Amino acid sequence: MSGSGKSLTARLPHRTAGPFQRRRTWLVWALLPCLATPLLRADDSAATPPGLMPNGGTAQGNVNAAEAVANTTPGQHPLEPALAMAAKGLASIQANIRDYSCTVVKRERIGGELKPHEYMFAKVRHEPFSVYLYFLAPDDVKGQEVIYVNGRNEGNMLAHAGSGVRAMVGTVALDPQSMLAMQGNRYPITELGVENLAKRLVEVAEHDKQFGECDVNFLPQAKVNGRLCTCVQVTHPVPRRNFRFHLARVYIDDELLIPIRYEAYDWPTEQGGQPSLMEEYTYMNVKINNGFTDADFDPANTAYKFNVTKK
Repeated sequence: MSGSGKSLTARLPHRTAGPFQRRRTWLVWALLPCLATPLLRADDSAATPPGLMPNGGTAQGNVNAAEAVANTTPGQHPLEPALAMAAKGLASIQANIRDYSCTVVKRERIGGELKPHEYMFAKVRHEPFSVYLYFLAPDDVKGQEVIYVNGRNEGNMLAHAGSGVRAMVGTVALDPQSMLAMQGNRYPITELGVENLAKRLVEVAEHDKQFGECDVNFLPQAKVNGRLCTCVQVTHPVPRRNFRFHLARVYIDDELLIPIRYEAYDWPTEQGGQPSLMEEYTYMNVKINNGFTDADFDPANTAYKFNVTKK
């Protein structure tokens, strides 16, 4: 990443009611390739995902994120300003944001292969933690829907394919942590969202304060799809067991004080080589405090296509 900024030494974190008819195992296996990353070829680049211009919301009482790193104390651990920014952002999310809708753009390396970008419209509610996903692209998964509500549906996520033979299977219920649900995914649906990302940033930053061999750069006035952000870039020059990545960038929205993009890269495989993308997540079109209700996360909602009846 180019641009001027404040350089420090430290590290930042790396980083789908009621009973349903049981399905045969082979039907679930038939559906899961559609639930997971589509089987399309992807290059090894880390290009920014295309399209989908943002339409952001507003939060109350927020301060420009660049101000959170303006002042540092000589002799302090270089990770402290980034940790303070992450903690402040998490507190702002918990105090000001009850729910939000957004477009999630995801790309992950699975089994050594960098998969294509996936685009999902998402509704997220914090209490109880609830997620509704509608897959927008690529064509392999377009129309697919997933719902997860903490404490409901016997702890399962509910999902169905969008079209084709897999759609005939109907709605399936899966443990989010199960092998089938995790196929083609680095993280379960229970870890989706900006609050979970902010929590991860705080937790791993706290852990990483005990280590050195890190370069941290704060880069103000970065932009993610037109949103003004502060980018926190962390580099670990030397591979160590305690480090999860070679290079990571976190983009904090200056208005909303939430992380709206995260990307992490592995160390080059050869001297002088380029780092390889491990994962990237972008939250676009964020609109906060929509007043979502249980109906927004109900598979019997007539706006959805889960093919279940309301009890």
